[in-house]
Amino acid sequence: MVVLALLVASCASKKEMLYFNQSLPVPQDSFQWSEIYIQPNDILSVKITTDVPELALAYNIAPSQQNGAQGGNAQLQGYLVANDGTINIPILGVQQLKGLTLDQAEKQIQKALIEKGFLKNPVVICRLLNAKFTILGEVKAPGTYTFYENSLTLLQALGYSGDLTINGIRKITIIRTENGKQTYGTIDLTKSDWFTSPYYFVKPNDVIIVDPNTAKVKSAGVIGNPGNLISIISVLLSSIIIIKNI
Repeated sequence: MVVLALLVASCASKKEMLYFNQSLPVPQDSFQWSEIYIQPNDILSVKITTDVPELALAYNIAPSQQNGAQGGNAQLQGYLVANDGTINIPILGVQQLKGLTLDQAEKQIQKALIEKGFLKNPVVICRLLNAKFTILGEVKAPGTYTFYENSLTLLQALGYSGDLTINGIRKITIIRTENGKQTYGTIDLTKSDWFTSPYYFVKPNDVIIVDPNTAKVKSAGVIGNPGNLISIISVLLSSIIIIKNI
């Protein structure tokens, strides 16, 4: 009976395992997509072109010469944003981009090229090359992942890691560092109210932590593991029988 009780206690209920036990929220006509804000140590790809492509070549230096480039790694062939939030574009000079979205950075560089008379009708495309998040704990493939989407949802991030294991608690923690400040958030995947949470979208450098459930914690210890308990009880019973027969 004791062993049976321990086995039952170590089991997780179906309600604790399923996503969205509550009904899904009513679909919204408009959806607020997340924006990525440029921060120090970001690596930016900045592509500049114009009606006459040859005129823009001087503003697009070779990847191996770009700030922060190392070897042939495409993720590092970009401008490394300095601690003061600036990058130095050939001819155009220093541009302050800290705190800007990628769209705002494109418009600022485009405006500077026009106002200084360097190019007519320039087109600027900025992309973040080293946007990454880290996911730890009870997922099938924990680690650090790079993503290139402007908006990445938490569910997509879980998909990168192969989803939660059966032993993962559906209430997860997100640690976020943005603009020099660190914040924490908790998402309960069994509910649906987190669709409007600021942590619905993953931001660069987020750390996602999935803790083990009670069953996994118990199984990690000698006493808490039902299999080990059965073995211990069997040894004790055998010892008692042997002692009685002596």
